Amino acid sequence: MESSRGPPRVKNKAAAPVQISAEQLLREAVDRQEVALQTPTQRFADLEELKEYQGRKRREYEDYVRRNRVRLANWLQYAQWELEQKEFARARSVFERALDVHPNNTQLWIRYIQAEIKNRNINHARNLLDRAVTRLPRVPSLWYQYLYVMEMLGDIPGTRQVFDRWMKWEPDEQAWSAYIRLEKRYGEFDRAREIFRAFTMVHPEPRTWLKWAKFEEEYGTSDMVREVFQTAIQTIAETIGDDAVDERIFIAFARYEVRLREYDRARAIYKFALDNLPRAKSMTLHSHYTTFEKQFGDKDGVQDVILTKRRRIYEEQVKENTKNYDVWFDYARLEESGGDAEQVREVYERAIAQVPPTQEKRHWRRYIFLFLFYAIWEEREARDTERARQIYDTCLKLIPHQKFTFAKIWVAKAHFEIRQGQLTTARKTLGRAIGMCPKDKIFREYIALEQKLYEFERCRTLYEKHVIYNPSNCQTWIKWAELERGLDDLDRTRAIYDLAINQPVLDMPEVVWKSYIEFEDEEGEYEKARDLYERLLEKADHPKVWISYAQFELDIPEDDEGEEGAADEEEQQQVSEEAKARARKIFERAHKSMKDKELKAERVSILNAWLQFEKLNGSPEDVEKVQKQMPRKTKKKRRLDDDTWEEYTDYVFPADDQQTKKLSSLLAMAQAWKNTGGGIAGNE
Repeated sequence: MESSRGPPRVKNKAAAPVQISAEQLLREAVDRQEVALQTPTQRFADLEELKEYQGRKRREYEDYVRRNRVRLANWLQYAQWELEQKEFARARSVFERALDVHPNNTQLWIRYIQAEIKNRNINHARNLLDRAVTRLPRVPSLWYQYLYVMEMLGDIPGTRQVFDRWMKWEPDEQAWSAYIRLEKRYGEFDRAREIFRAFTMVHPEPRTWLKWAKFEEEYGTSDMVREVFQTAIQTIAETIGDDAVDERIFIAFARYEVRLREYDRARAIYKFALDNLPRAKSMTLHSHYTTFEKQFGDKDGVQDVILTKRRRIYEEQVKENTKNYDVWFDYARLEESGGDAEQVREVYERAIAQVPPTQEKRHWRRYIFLFLFYAIWEEREARDTERARQIYDTCLKLIPHQKFTFAKIWVAKAHFEIRQGQLTTARKTLGRAIGMCPKDKIFREYIALEQKLYEFERCRTLYEKHVIYNPSNCQTWIKWAELERGLDDLDRTRAIYDLAINQPVLDMPEVVWKSYIEFEDEEGEYEKARDLYERLLEKADHPKVWISYAQFELDIPEDDEGEEGAADEEEQQQVSEEAKARARKIFERAHKSMKDKELKAERVSILNAWLQFEKLNGSPEDVEKVQKQMPRKTKKKRRLDDDTWEEYTDYVFPADDQQTKKLSSLLAMAQAWKNTGGGIAGNE
């Protein structure tokens, strides 16, 4: 029977009293190795036995290299064995035979050279190094080995010759740096400068010039350092291009001048760099310049840094998209804040030169504001009115007025001429605009100008032209009528209103009717106002018109009885009741009209207004009479054109409901009479 118990558990999990490391295990394994398994030690009794052993081993190695000549390990093991036997000539022969097979193997050359050096065969090693670098001039490790041997031998001129040979192959920067360190170790600073000069010609990268500048700062003079930086900037710009000049060179140059307390020189370097480097490659430079101005500059200097930075940002943006007029706006405002008039003009001239590519008004909307801002700046800030006038004229010539125009330009030009005292020129400008491309805004501005000058005959002429141009504009008719009313010409005012309401098309006809009625009401011509309401109801049978009509009747003052407009309280009360009666009669007419036309929603609106009227002015009986006519709401469904159902709110009026009930009762009685057989008896 199997036990259900699992594997035995470890009860004591504490560390053992004696700890054994892996190193100790390995040492004990070696010490306790059996004698039969140890590496045998061969002993030679005499020289003849040694020669026999050497001959046997050489035959084995020769067999190895004969069977596989391209395996480098066979050659290296063979040569190493000969070196262990102190047979240097034989080892040299093996290395030479291996080089015949692998002439371009760097490892083989290095092993050969190190073997000669280890055995103090320096001349052999030097010859091998010369052969190696001649054979493999692009392998730096061979050159470094050669230079190490030459310098250890104390042959410094020979070391320079090796470096010169290597430098002709234009190696990497580390090789040049090693040559320079050699000259610095022996105090040959002029030679180091010449090496730097050749170094920068081969590797004209910014870091190379910075290394040279650091060297001159340590071992040269300030003039030499400045010459290095200036030569670096000029050389990189000429050989590679202006965009290749790195900001690190300018930063290092400026920081060096700061260390010498030449703050003006440093500021000039920063400004020159910011003016010539693209923004994408000068972000760090901007940061250093800002820090410099905060430390050593004044308030104007810091502002100049900010302006310069933002100016470069705008330049990059307009370079990407010359038709981005919003950027031109910001750029111009930036220059205006700087206070340099020539800079402002330059930016504006560059901006207005970017004419929209197509003659579509949406492309010109932002563009014309450049002219407006430019002209306003010339007039207010630069005080050059003639130049401002030329800007307006240039803008008006550019706009294709046959396709579209901008009233704001014409109006701005006219206002400018008025500010200069040229009233005739302003009138000619607006008249030219009306003749070429009339717009409502131009008419309004021209009329407003003549009204301020009290030239009312000119205003009448302009209003006539305006209504001919756009007879559907209600505001034009109203403003014209208000002008004539202000001149106390009421007949002309009524004639204008009559022309307006008889127009076949109006943008807001209710506004004209309302203004006409208010005019008659204010003048006390209540009969004419009633006539207008009646005429309006013939055209627009709308609840709002009826409600307004009733309110009009209620608000008519009844104080024309008596000689001096005086009446007692009973007469005033009687007149008020008459006004209420007229208003109530209008509500009744309106309700009947909506009922006849079966306009339920409009009928409800009339009843609500009527009920409100009765609550304020009527008796409880009148209120109850209207409330009895109020409908109740019901929810109904109707089928739509796409065979779907829609729920809507319907109104059921009491009168209609009673009529429906009567009809239903009649139908029920007829059905009952038919069921009792009355219909059959009648037929018989």
